[in-house]
Amino acid sequence: MPISKTRPKHALVIRSYAKLEEFAAKFAEGYFNLLILIGDAGIAKSQTVRRAVGDRSLWVEGSASAFGIYQALYEHRGKPVVLDDVDSLYTDRDCVRLLKCLCQTDPVKSVSWYTGAVGRNKDIPKQFETSSKVIIVANEWKTLSENVRAVENRGHLLFFEPSPAEVHRKVGEWFWDQEVYDFMAENLHLLPGISMRHYVQAAELKDAGMEWLDILHREGFAERTVLAAKIKNDPQYRTEAQRIEAFKELGGGGRSTYFNHAKKLVGKKRIDVPQVKLFGKKPEVPSSRQFRLVSGE
Repeated sequence: MPISKTRPKHALVIRSYAKLEEFAAKFAEGYFNLLILIGDAGIAKSQTVRRAVGDRSLWVEGSASAFGIYQALYEHRGKPVVLDDVDSLYTDRDCVRLLKCLCQTDPVKSVSWYTGAVGRNKDIPKQFETSSKVIIVANEWKTLSENVRAVENRGHLLFFEPSPAEVHRKVGEWFWDQEVYDFMAENLHLLPGISMRHYVQAAELKDAGMEWLDILHREGFAERTVLAAKIKNDPQYRTEAQRIEAFKELGGGGRSTYFNHAKKLVGKKRIDVPQVKLFGKKPEVPSSRQFRLVSGE
């Protein structure tokens, strides 16, 4: 597998969900002071951590200011802390300074904030102690300064890089659409950047009666290559002659053009994965009756 462009230097590379789950479980049990978990989007990093820590943690995600995090840390002293895809976490100087204090290797850490923001909120002290352990989950991590490097040195930097086959296997534990799943299995060699979201998005397109094979466009395949894939996947075309004719009628071009694009679909080494019978249940779509607007609350 080629080295990912987003892989931080000196990171411990994890390639299996079993190992990721082991790290998450050991964090939840209190063995790690700091974990920094990096990996591509859509491969269940956050879900794996959430299952491990449950509801007994402070979970901060999205847009959060450094002082907002400070307040939350005080209110959840001693609880595990998950910082999940927090915007500008390692680019904001105040956030980095806060992390340096919070992620000290001492069992009990002293965290402080001495600006005027604390003075306006008398319920929040300028300094407090906590035994919270921290896991940072993000799609990328850059060592922009010595202060960021100091945060890294306080814990374990992990890079989760599962193979397409490993992602596919994990999806089989909960996915529900057999046709989409089998198509992905047949074409994993064409989808090096596959994520769990591709499966869900393809199933959504299919349920909506739309061209779900258009998911291939996201991997950079040309319009005619995707058309060839659709025709090859359509059971009504049983012979190559029928597929060539359909390709021509649908505006793809002649016989040689069809074979040129079909060749792109088989030009890479296939990835062998076992056939799996799915038992996952399709998520229910809430009806309009399940939503109501309550005024005066």
